[in-house]
Amino acid sequence: MTKVALLDYGMGNLHSAAKALSTVGADVVLTNDPKKIDRCDKILFPGVGAMRDCMRGMTEAGIDEVVKQAVFNKPVMAICVGMQALFEHAEENNGVDCLGILAGNVVKFDDNLTDANGDKIKIPHMGWNTQTNMELSHPLWRGIDDHTHFYFVHSFYCEPTDKNIVAGSCDYGTPFCSSVIKDNLFATQFHPEKSHTAGLQVLKNFVEWDI
Repeated sequence: MTKVALLDYGMGNLHSAAKALSTVGADVVLTNDPKKIDRCDKILFPGVGAMRDCMRGMTEAGIDEVVKQAVFNKPVMAICVGMQALFEHAEENNGVDCLGILAGNVVKFDDNLTDANGDKIKIPHMGWNTQTNMELSHPLWRGIDDHTHFYFVHSFYCEPTDKNIVAGSCDYGTPFCSSVIKDNLFATQFHPEKSHTAGLQVLKNFVEWDI
């Protein structure tokens, strides 16, 4: 059974994520202990809330360095604010330096965005939306169709410098990157643990991902 370290630094939707991982066959280890993390096969890096609090929680738990090292030697999946934290800088909280594992920034949705009918779009982006432009030959999208619906909750989104790592996109008044894949690193802006059957399939693909 694949052992997955679910990183606990006070900022993740840990109960839902742990239950979803267990459902798809993972042996879940909820921890912020670097030694326990090192003994696991894979890492799930969740995140909810404000970026400044997220980065503070990681630093205090020592998880920032754990994640930086892990991306070089084992599969890592990041979710929502966890995905955003992988980049260099976020606009949130008057600007926050992030982990810098991926080149690019995290920016806020424009408050004046409108939909196709000209109606103002509400921020945060909350609810179901369609992910498109996916490289469906990648094993992480096994069993997933282009135009699959996933569940989102966010006011900020990632702008990768290298567009080649974008593994899926979405539209909420403006197109934005909704997932990235680079080597053994996989990240989604959507919440697979809240995305029912499609989300469980994505998590199952991660658990079974053979690098």
